[in-house]
Amino acid sequence: MLIHYLPKKVSFTAILLNLGIILTSILFFLCPVISLAQSTATDTSGSVTTLDSVWQMVAVHNKSVILQNLNVDISQEQVKDTRASRLPEISINGELDGYTNLPEYEHGLFNTPTQYPIPKTFYSLGTNVYFNIYNGNKTNINLAYQKTTNAKEQEQTKLTIAEAKLLAAAFYLDLQRGIIFKQLLLRDIEEQQKQLLKIETLKKNGVVLKSDVLRAQLKLSDQDLELVKVENNIRIATQKLNILTGRPDEYGVVPVELFNPDTIALKSYQDYVSNASSRSYEINIVRKEMEMRQLKLKSIKASQLPSIGFYASYAYSYPQGEYYPYSLSVFSLGSAGIKASFPLSAAYLNKHKIKVAAIELESAMTEQQDTQDKFRENVNTAYLRFKEYLVRLSVAKENIVLATENQRVLRNSYFNQTSLITDLLDADTQLLQSRFEYVAAKTAAQLQYFQLQKTLGNL
Repeated sequence: MLIHYLPKKVSFTAILLNLGIILTSILFFLCPVISLAQSTATDTSGSVTTLDSVWQMVAVHNKSVILQNLNVDISQEQVKDTRASRLPEISINGELDGYTNLPEYEHGLFNTPTQYPIPKTFYSLGTNVYFNIYNGNKTNINLAYQKTTNAKEQEQTKLTIAEAKLLAAAFYLDLQRGIIFKQLLLRDIEEQQKQLLKIETLKKNGVVLKSDVLRAQLKLSDQDLELVKVENNIRIATQKLNILTGRPDEYGVVPVELFNPDTIALKSYQDYVSNASSRSYEINIVRKEMEMRQLKLKSIKASQLPSIGFYASYAYSYPQGEYYPYSLSVFSLGSAGIKASFPLSAAYLNKHKIKVAAIELESAMTEQQDTQDKFRENVNTAYLRFKEYLVRLSVAKENIVLATENQRVLRNSYFNQTSLITDLLDADTQLLQSRFEYVAAKTAAQLQYFQLQKTLGNL
C-alpha cells in the first residue's frame, strides 16, 4: 500500500531544502556528463585526435577528394594544351615510292602495250609550317572556356572537401557520442549492481519479494545487452572514420570535446543569406557552368568567321618531273604565303547548333536561379534546425535535473517500502535516458552547426 503525504503549508526551511536538492541534482548531472566528455580525451585505448586533424587528413587521403583533384589537374593541362595551340604547326614529310615501267596501249586496251622505261624510284623529304593569324577568335574563346572549366573544377573540389569534412564530423560525433554512451552505461551498471546488492539484502531479511530481485537482475541484463550494442556502434563509427581519413580499420581514435553549442553567437537569417551567397560552392559552380555555356555559344558563332594563316614549305625531291625541263636529279622547292578560307556553308549548317547552345544557356540561367532558391532554403533549414536543437539541449538539461530528483525520491520511498520496484527501475531508466538525450541533443546541435557552415561555404 502506497501512502502519499501532501503538506498543507510550505515553510521557508522547506524552500531552502528544495533549493538544495535542485542544486545537488544539477551538480549530480553536470559532474558525470562533464567528466565523461573529458575522459574521451584521456582514454588510453587509442590516439587522441582532434576534429581539425581529421579534416586535414580527409583533405589529403579521402578518395573522393583525390579523384576531384585529378579532375583539376586534367583541366589545368587542358588550359596549357589550348595555350599551346597558338604555336605554329611544324611537320616533316617524307615519301619513298617505287614505280614500274610505263605501258602505253597504242592499239587498244586489249593489245600488247609498248613499255617505256621510267625512273623506278621516287622520294621526297621536306617540312611544312602553318601559323594561325586569325580564326574568328576561336582560340581565345576556347582558352577562356578551359580556364572557366578549371575554375569550376576548383569550386567542385571545395564542395567535395566540405562534404567530406561534414561526413567526417558526423562519424567523429557518432564516435564521441558512443564513447559517452558507453561510459554512462558503465556508470549506470555499477550503480545498478550496488542497488541490486541492497535489494538482495532486503530480500534476505524478508522485507521485499524475490520478484524485486529478479526485476533488478533483468534490468542489469538489458543494460549489458545495450552495452554490447553501444560498443558495436563505436567500432562501426571508428572504421568509417578511418576509411574516410585513409587509416587502417583498426586504428584507435579518441575524440576530444568540441565546442559548446550554447556559446555560438548566431547572426540573423538575412545576414547569412546576403553575406554567404558569393561563397556558396553550389552557386559558384552553376555560375561557372553558365559562363561555359556562354563561351560555347560564342565558339559556335565564331566558326562562321573566316580563317587566315601564314604557311611555308620546303622539300627535296627526286627526280624532277614536275616542271619542264625534266631531269633525273635531286631538286628542291620552297613556297610561302597567306592562306585564307571562309566557311560559306556554316551559315546554314550551324543554324541549329546556335539554337541548341542558346537553349542550353537559358537552361543554365534557370539552373542558377534554382540553385539560389535552394541555397536560401538550405540556409533557412539549417539555421532553424540548429536553433531547434539548442532548445532541445536546454530542455534535456532540465529533464536530467527532474529525472535525478525523481530517482532520488523513488529510491528513498522504495527502500522505505512506500513504492514499488517497477517505479524505481522506471526512474533509473528515465534518468539514464535523459542523460542519453542530452548527449544526443548536443551532438545533433554540433553536427547541425557544421551543416550550416557547409551550406554557407565556410567549412
